[in-house]
Amino acid sequence: SSSTVSPRQIVQPDHPIPQHTSKWTKDHPLDNIIDQLSILVFTRLQLHEQALFYYYDAFLTSVEPKTYKEALTQFCWIEAMQEELNEFERLEVWELVPRPDKVMVITLKWIYKVKLDELGGILKNKARLVARGYRQEEGIDFEESFAPVARLEAIWIFLAYAAHKKW
Repeated sequence: SSSTVSPRQIVQPDHPIPQHTSKWTKDHPLDNIIDQLSILVFTRLQLHEQALFYYYDAFLTSVEPKTYKEALTQFCWIEAMQEELNEFERLEVWELVPRPDKVMVITLKWIYKVKLDELGGILKNKARLVARGYRQEEGIDFEESFAPVARLEAIWIFLAYAAHKKW
């Protein structure tokens, strides 16, 4: 005679089952078991909860942290900050030195930005380390500087005038 397995049959694995120390234990019906019997049991409900956790985690990575402490709670932002520090080291633009006496140190601040593609999907989490400019004093911390900016129309007028004068 052939033996049939009922879908409601309780699973009995080949290896010894460890004794549960908690109050609640559960024998899973065969139709709820997703994977091999020799490994931990995952039910459809647990997989659904795990999927919801991944959605929640993806949502969190799309939210820009406001503080450094908040950024330290998520691996993607720690990784972005480490990339920024590695760039400073690679470009040799950063040198740690002892603090001089009686000098106000310019503090730094992390700025966090989620870079999106044209469809709104997350491309990358970007962390930038910037100086807090309001603590700087002109002549001590920086010299006055200007970036030359000219409108294209102004350049055309200048060139037309120079051509007219045959310079």
